[in-house]
Amino acid sequence: MSRKGKVLVAMSGGIDSTVTALMLHQEGYEVVGITMKTWDYATSGASKKETGCCNLDSFNDARMAAVQHGFPHFVLDIREEFGDFVIENFVDEYLAGRTPNPCVMCNTHIKWRALLKRADALECDFIATGHYANVHQHRNGRFYISKGLDELKDQSYVLWGLQQDLLSRTLLPLGKYRKTEIRQMAHDFGYPELAKKAESYEICFVPDNDYRGFLKKKVEGLEEKVANGNFVDKNGKVLGKHKGYPFYTIGQRKGLEVTFGKPVYVTGIIPETNTVVLGDEEDLNRTEAVISKINWIKYEGITDGMEATTKIRYKDKGSLSTLYQHENGVKVQFFEDVKGVAPGQSAVFYEGDDVIGGGIIQRQPITLG
Repeated sequence: MSRKGKVLVAMSGGIDSTVTALMLHQEGYEVVGITMKTWDYATSGASKKETGCCNLDSFNDARMAAVQHGFPHFVLDIREEFGDFVIENFVDEYLAGRTPNPCVMCNTHIKWRALLKRADALECDFIATGHYANVHQHRNGRFYISKGLDELKDQSYVLWGLQQDLLSRTLLPLGKYRKTEIRQMAHDFGYPELAKKAESYEICFVPDNDYRGFLKKKVEGLEEKVANGNFVDKNGKVLGKHKGYPFYTIGQRKGLEVTFGKPVYVTGIIPETNTVVLGDEEDLNRTEAVISKINWIKYEGITDGMEATTKIRYKDKGSLSTLYQHENGVKVQFFEDVKGVAPGQSAVFYEGDDVIGGGIIQRQPITLG
């Protein structure tokens, strides 16, 4: 038994998770590798071959690294539990007029839970992934996430949903490094090909990056049910016809198939009437948002008027804001206008580099006219 303990490492076969496993192995942990199959592209009717975490070649790459370094590796099929929750949530959110973030849902409800369950079965002390973020323990005893050193790769935003029992056993060794350093480590470990391996930014179960086509396949007759809805302006004036409200997202400008001689943007979605509201860029500005399904990380909660930097999307730099208690969770009051607050996306609250907590942006009633 290693003096540092036994750790179950999620290995996708990519550079980040492979270096994570080899780094921990080198540091003296007893490593067990596990690769999770979350999705089968054949069932989606996709035209592309499997990529990323569900690629047979990636499974083999992960297993080969484990074999070469003398630690065990397993493949875990979680397609059923992944599909039941993540896919259904993805579809339901679009049908509710919101824009989901399936990676957050997967991390929160599926991957980490699946890892912890298998870690317990294998008598592992820890679980580890190749995310660029850090885990710390506060003096109040709570475990929390903070940003990774590499600002361009930081993934703290997608980890806000992890609860204390998960965080207390999570190792994130890449959080202290930059991507360039990880590429060098891959070379040093004898895997120069990993440094050249392309990274996928697609949703894993939408391989063609065509969520509209995916929705049409998953919901029988959807296209016919939602066709010929109205585009309207903020006063309710009909501007034209659209293909169906689930096929549009807040802030969208391209692909509207209507022309006005100037750029127009999707500023609101009303699923009850199959209506899509269009407006100017400034119509995307919001001064507040209501956030529900809150998970507090660094503290057990907040006091009214607490200041924080709130990120409303993954690549958002964050906006200064004040947090208030709300009957549905938290009301965020931004110091300045924020553009493109999209219901269904995650809002994550930061204190410096530390994640205070996060939740889901709620859809607010839209009044036309």
